[in-house]
Amino acid sequence: MEIHPSVWTTLLAKLLHKDLHEFALYDHVIASGIVFVILLAIALIVKSKIKMIPGSLQQVIELAVEGLLGMLDENIGKTGRKYMPLIGTLAFFIFVSNLMGMLPTFSASTANFNTTVACALIVFVYYNIEGLREHGIGYVKHFMGPMPVLAPLMFPIEIISHLARPFSLGIRLFGNISGEHTVTLVFYSMIPWLLPVPLMAIGLFAAFLQTFVFIMLTQVYIAGAIAHDH
Repeated sequence: MEIHPSVWTTLLAKLLHKDLHEFALYDHVIASGIVFVILLAIALIVKSKIKMIPGSLQQVIELAVEGLLGMLDENIGKTGRKYMPLIGTLAFFIFVSNLMGMLPTFSASTANFNTTVACALIVFVYYNIEGLREHGIGYVKHFMGPMPVLAPLMFPIEIISHLARPFSLGIRLFGNISGEHTVTLVFYSMIPWLLPVPLMAIGLFAAFLQTFVFIMLTQVYIAGAIAHDH
């Protein structure tokens, strides 16, 4: 598959005197680094200018945080807010990464399978650790099914189901973002002046929707791991 590196990858390749074709393989890593720099800059700016009467940037951040906290309260319960560091980090990283692909000469790190699977693996490891922390060795009962007699059948099915979650979570985000950007690029090359405007609106909606789906499933997995079923 042909790789179209972003302007930043091309610039770094020239500065480091690297072959662009080989260096382009790290395009998603460079894109992720740019996203982290952007998020860090936004966090420092908002932190230094927190006011009782918030400005526009502070209002946007507060609205996003309140929305995430509301989701945690609804999907996990009263203990859900302690997972805000993970959920918030994933939400802001994925959303900004998705938006990066809409900018000319930039690329989205979430359009690369390695990035999305890495995020999904973090979720997989995290919710299982939380399940073990909440239940101890009793967490194994979550894989046994509703009745002991079904345990020999349900255990391998549940294990396979859980092992498939990182792949399905990662491939869903990767497929939708890379597909949307590919379609946009094709139409932009055909009609560069008028058509990109509605496509940008669709891309913005897709960026939000895919972020929402990813963090919603993450919360569902955490809620299932820590649940005390009777």
